Amino acid sequence: MVYRRTPKIQARMDSQRAAILDAAVELLATRGYAGCSVAAVAEGAGVATGSVYRHFGNKAELVVELFRQLVTREVEAVERAAQRPGSAGERVVAVVDTFAARALKAPRLAYALLAEPVDAPVEAERIVFRRAFRDVVAARIGEGVRDGTLPPQEAALTAAAVVGAVAEVMIGPLTSGGEDAVGELSTFTLRALGVPHAGNP
Repeated sequence: MVYRRTPKIQARMDSQRAAILDAAVELLATRGYAGCSVAAVAEGAGVATGSVYRHFGNKAELVVELFRQLVTREVEAVERAAQRPGSAGERVVAVVDTFAARALKAPRLAYALLAEPVDAPVEAERIVFRRAFRDVVAARIGEGVRDGTLPPQEAALTAAAVVGAVAEVMIGPLTSGGEDAVGELSTFTLRALGVPHAGNP
């Protein structure tokens, strides 16, 4: 006999899962991955630890689901930035500026998404995040090469280099609070794309 959940039970389970994920986001944003234990998540969600395990097999599985939700949100934000009016180079800068600004609004959470040591399944999701970000940038570079506003180049390679550099530069501001380097990202990005006279007065 197959047990089927009633709509009422399913709604309660869905609500509990949402509360667990909300509590995990809060912990990730305040304590990072290291502080996002199953017990702490359960306490924050107001449920028993066993209830967390009914939804997620372990901490890594929970945070993988969390990463997917958060990354989807961030990728949607940079995709919107990539659609702004302007040249291909300007739109890539808009993507970088959007990414940096959003990261600085929630530095602990952004550091967890970008660079904090995590378990292997979570690291795999981090790679997916970078590739999605890279693809948004590569699409704009490709448009610039085709319309002649950017010099010929391998769009995916340049995009990967830009995304990697931006992520590396952001680690300092996210962990120490200094933001001086962030202001140089726009000029760096334009130079990396081969925009003539980028950063010159």
